[in-house]
Amino acid sequence: MPDVDAKGLDSAEALARLARFGPNEPAREHRSPLAQIAPFLGNPLAIVLLVASGLSALLGQTVDASLIAGLVVLSVAINFVQTWRSQRAAEQLRARVAPTATVLRDGAWCEIPRREVVPGDVIRLGAGDLVPADARLLDARDLHVHQAALTGESLPAEKEVSAEDDARGTVWLGTSIVSGSATACVVATGGATQFGDVVTRLSARPPETEFERGLRHFGMLITRTVLVLVLVLMAISVAMHKPPFESLLFAVALAVGLTPEFLPMITTVTLAQGASRMAREHVIVKHLSAIQNLGSIDVLCSDKTGTLTVGEMGVAGSYDPAGAESPRPLALARVNSRLETGIKSPLDVAILAAAQKDDDAWTKLDEIPFDFERRRLSVVVERGAERLLITKGAPDAICELATGFETAGGETRPADDEARARWRLWLTHVGEQGMRVLAVAIRPAGSQTAWRASDEHDMVLAGFLTFSDPPLPEAAAAVVALREDGVAVKVITGDDAAVARHVCEAVGIDGGAPVLGADIEHMSDAALGPVAERTSVFARISPSQKTRILLALKRQGHVVGFMGDGINDAPSLHAADVGISVPHAVDIAREAADIILTERGLDVLHGGILAGRRAFGNVTKYLLMGTSSNFGNMLSMAAASLLLPFLPMLPSQILLNNLLYDVSQISIPTDDVDPSWLRRPHRSDIVLVRRFMLFVGPISSIFDFLTFYVLLHFFHANEVLFHTGWFVESLCTQTLVLFVIRTFERPWRSRPSLPLTATVLAVVVVGAALPALPVARVLGFAPMPLSYLGFVAAATASYLALVEIAKAALVRRGAFAHGPAS
Repeated sequence: MPDVDAKGLDSAEALARLARFGPNEPAREHRSPLAQIAPFLGNPLAIVLLVASGLSALLGQTVDASLIAGLVVLSVAINFVQTWRSQRAAEQLRARVAPTATVLRDGAWCEIPRREVVPGDVIRLGAGDLVPADARLLDARDLHVHQAALTGESLPAEKEVSAEDDARGTVWLGTSIVSGSATACVVATGGATQFGDVVTRLSARPPETEFERGLRHFGMLITRTVLVLVLVLMAISVAMHKPPFESLLFAVALAVGLTPEFLPMITTVTLAQGASRMAREHVIVKHLSAIQNLGSIDVLCSDKTGTLTVGEMGVAGSYDPAGAESPRPLALARVNSRLETGIKSPLDVAILAAAQKDDDAWTKLDEIPFDFERRRLSVVVERGAERLLITKGAPDAICELATGFETAGGETRPADDEARARWRLWLTHVGEQGMRVLAVAIRPAGSQTAWRASDEHDMVLAGFLTFSDPPLPEAAAAVVALREDGVAVKVITGDDAAVARHVCEAVGIDGGAPVLGADIEHMSDAALGPVAERTSVFARISPSQKTRILLALKRQGHVVGFMGDGINDAPSLHAADVGISVPHAVDIAREAADIILTERGLDVLHGGILAGRRAFGNVTKYLLMGTSSNFGNMLSMAAASLLLPFLPMLPSQILLNNLLYDVSQISIPTDDVDPSWLRRPHRSDIVLVRRFMLFVGPISSIFDFLTFYVLLHFFHANEVLFHTGWFVESLCTQTLVLFVIRTFERPWRSRPSLPLTATVLAVVVVGAALPALPVARVLGFAPMPLSYLGFVAAATASYLALVEIAKAALVRRGAFAHGPAS
């Protein structure tokens, strides 16, 4: 163990050790820009294009070779720059939620980022903390550590100071403090810790989401289609004795036109912009892939405290077991709260704020820490010759232990059935008023030196404390807004059923008949599913039961979000499709969550859900565009190449057309979406995209063949004029159709964003002007008659109108049951 100074490290020494040992985080891979570009250049299509460019140069076709290579490099550059910017945005968001540690520096306790912890630092740990590094205990009080991720132990392990270098006296990076407190000396940081390889996996890319998996499968489908098309086209071209090299270049260029090569970039940029927009709305996304899941949520499960209520408890009253006002329960509770270790709960804060400070004569001998199964905490205290065990906790847990109760005159009487019935009746009455209740009990403590949970028996009930936590003013409106937007709110709480029902009904959630944890205990997983689906309020729920409820809802086909802030919420945050951490959550809850709210309230989360739907809508928009207009144009091109005595478009022109089209799509992430899209959750549906492609794509081919006919029979176009005419018509139709496809409303009722409008129109103007520019001859173009441009305008308008009719027919037939991306 490093030398330990009573004042901890000084700042200069800490900086020196930080330089020596490095940051306390897994070693991140620092790749050069060339290494980051390599995956883009390693794309099979990019490799084929570069090979084709090289062959063209060897055959003396320097113009084609330069254009093909230039387009590949430009495409890769745009993809790299946009992805790099998105990664930087994600890193900046992630840095805002970096975990911290409490260390002793320059003789004073301070909070620093976990990455700045160094060997030799003295750290302080309390309930709810993540252990920031491997450390040896210097002092420990009732310390229990959850280390299942490292050791596989399902129950928290008890820790204590040990002279031996053993596991009992050591805490490890990545584990969490369940109860108690401790100070420890850091012995290893970063990659040198036992948990280093696990932390490296945690910091790596998160598991693939359903949306990402759908995009990948779709990309593979398109790629397979492209390869089949290229092979068939090549075989037919060779059979028809067309120039093999020219046919190869054409087939490869056709493959590029069919492949949505900008899809990863568009997706990343869209999600990154969605994350930035959500951050402005006080919702921080730890992983970009979680955005789509957030927008897909149709069930939100939450505790009531801090989300439905203000979250600031106040003591409403102190009562003896008969229900009469009495200061004694509050005085006893203050002794317990003042002397307990670990994080003070909101109830402790309220008790300490309300009670008179007249009990400082009590000194603490020991503590039996709180746990979520017992739902109580005890301290053993001494004042002079008097020793007491003072317990506070959930009323049912305390009343079960009580064999007696105190009267108003200070006498102790046996707790018979009549007394217990009175307690239950009184607790029900205050619960119906929305009050939260703690019970306080005592018993004389023996002369032993250590106490355990088994010593909590034969207790004497001293009375009850009631607490009020009023509903948030905006909670009712937020619940209504979520319901209108397709998200059902379910409350899962450890509180009494009457309290939970009262609060829920106050904010517009149908309390109905709450399902209790005791009921769930006797249900199978199969039986729990329908119950969880139809129930809005769950009360007296244990942490393990929370997780069962979430998993049951997922099995019923729901996308489930869970809001949590405590140690016991971490498993549920992992189990949910989207784990959401609320403000002031403990470290382990923030670490387990996918989404972190920086301000409390369901209205904040509602804004984040809508932002997630906007991002998903824009990604879907690109998919619909790329698979309808592209598919139709490439189908036309493949057919024309077999019917015409020359190629319908040169390979370099196909690539240029594809590049201009992709540039017009870059601003899709800035676009708005329709209100109808925001009103309900959506899931990744590749079937929907495929249906749209097969139904709308051929419409483009109809107008392409019409263009071929007009060029050949009315304008008597030669090869160059044909290439030019179809290039202009193809670019105009497949680019401008975005204004129709981007919304399933009428296009004139849904305005596109200004950047999108400007980008699309600029691409159309450039494409139409290219044949008249000096560069036209290099590109293989010739000036077009004005009458042909008039035909293009009429054909484009007709095409857009027909696509709008087809889109409306699909909507009427229910092909898009979940509403369109706008």
